[in-house]
Amino acid sequence: MDDTQLAEFSHDGDVVVARMTRISSHPPPAIWRMFTAPELLARWLAPGRIEPRLGGAVRLDFADSGAVIDSEVSAFEAGRVLEISWSAPGEPVRPVRWEVAASGNGSVLTLAVRTPPGEDPGRACAGWEAHLAMLLAALDGAPIKFPFEIFKAAREAYRPIVAALGAG
Repeated sequence: MDDTQLAEFSHDGDVVVARMTRISSHPPPAIWRMFTAPELLARWLAPGRIEPRLGGAVRLDFADSGAVIDSEVSAFEAGRVLEISWSAPGEPVRPVRWEVAASGNGSVLTLAVRTPPGEDPGRACAGWEAHLAMLLAALDGAPIKFPFEIFKAAREAYRPIVAALGAG
């Protein structure tokens, strides 16, 4: 795992906030469609739908794991910001925020993940590292299945970082 790709961590009270940044050669509208078009969302995240509006419904069905995310859009700026809670009903709120900005001929994608107390931010980030790899591959027209090797490498890379934070 390339340390330059790892998330930067901070605390917001008792919540751990992780920020991951990726550079893409694709323009912001191409990345934005990956969040808002159900057929593209399924290529890198899960089958489902995110209604692109504040308060819009979010439903993602991870059939392989049995997990279902059923929440709503909590922040929205068309083409630029999308935030949802990565939670099922009855679970703690786990905000996940994507921000897309133009950079040269491409884009900068920033993902912020907020992990509630008692949960492992390293595990959460390892999962998002894998999904970011899936997103970039799908943008390049070569979708991949969930890359467990990336998840495992990221999980190991995050262990000492999370331990130093005193989280998880």
